[in-house]
Amino acid sequence: MLLTTITRLFPLWAVLFSALAYSFPGGFDHLGYLIAPGLSLIMLFMGLTLSWEDFAQIRNRLPALTAGVFLQFGIMPFAGLLIAQLLELPVDLTVGMILAGSVAGGTASNVLCYLAKGDVALSISMTAASTLIGAFATPFLISFLAHQYIEVDPWDLMWGLAKIVLFPVALGVLINHFCHGFVKKLNPVFPLCSMATIILVIAVVVASNAQALPEIGLITILAVALHNCTGLSLGYLVAHLLGFDKKTCKTVAIEVGMQNSGLAVVLATKFFTPGAALPATFFSIWHNITGSALATWWARNASTQTGEQET
Repeated sequence: MLLTTITRLFPLWAVLFSALAYSFPGGFDHLGYLIAPGLSLIMLFMGLTLSWEDFAQIRNRLPALTAGVFLQFGIMPFAGLLIAQLLELPVDLTVGMILAGSVAGGTASNVLCYLAKGDVALSISMTAASTLIGAFATPFLISFLAHQYIEVDPWDLMWGLAKIVLFPVALGVLINHFCHGFVKKLNPVFPLCSMATIILVIAVVVASNAQALPEIGLITILAVALHNCTGLSLGYLVAHLLGFDKKTCKTVAIEVGMQNSGLAVVLATKFFTPGAALPATFFSIWHNITGSALATWWARNASTQTGEQET
């Protein structure tokens, strides 16, 4: 119970450590070398929560899953570029918006889907599918959309994603398969470890951009807020227009609106600039705030409707 409470307060911890990193950047900016291994650790934790059955679920929910993954990679990358152009963001922030939009769905979406009374099995399947597809789709989306701003080597990106995402996830699934009893006992700890790692990543990026934040902080937050709102709104709307039920629509909206921003941060710092990591850093905080609020509202709405039906 305590671990769950601490984990759900992620936005608060993220804001507090961001403020600390901004006030004392020297305490965090030298820790950049931990970002890539940290994300690999998060991907390992994600793999440890998945099983072969989760991947088998994909074929059972193919229409909704296909629509969700298509929206994930069909809305968010282009929305990121469009918003950056409308707000006339500088090059590094524009690249960062494209990066944040081109990665797979975030792992926190599964928890928020559960809180929103959505289809958790579909959420897990979508996260797994978008993570695997993203290892190939993300490099080429970034190359296609960002080549006018910066030189991008999609094959180098793909190899980086394989090392950071695919290999750790695959290792986690294998460990979970052969040591399931032991892994199950540790399951409650994984979200807390992932949260702590993401907070460290956020603090490092904020510290690296501390001097520029007074000039670009507010406009970046606005861009991220618009991006997140676009994903949540269009995810729900398009799923509704395609004829899916409310439970599925909520699930698709959460999956599309929440990005694996930690991965975008790693790609930005490894292949581009610290400034390109800033949108994804703010996204880590923002999408957890809006996602939690939306999940709570949907859950209350669902409970009210159930109560009315029983009456």
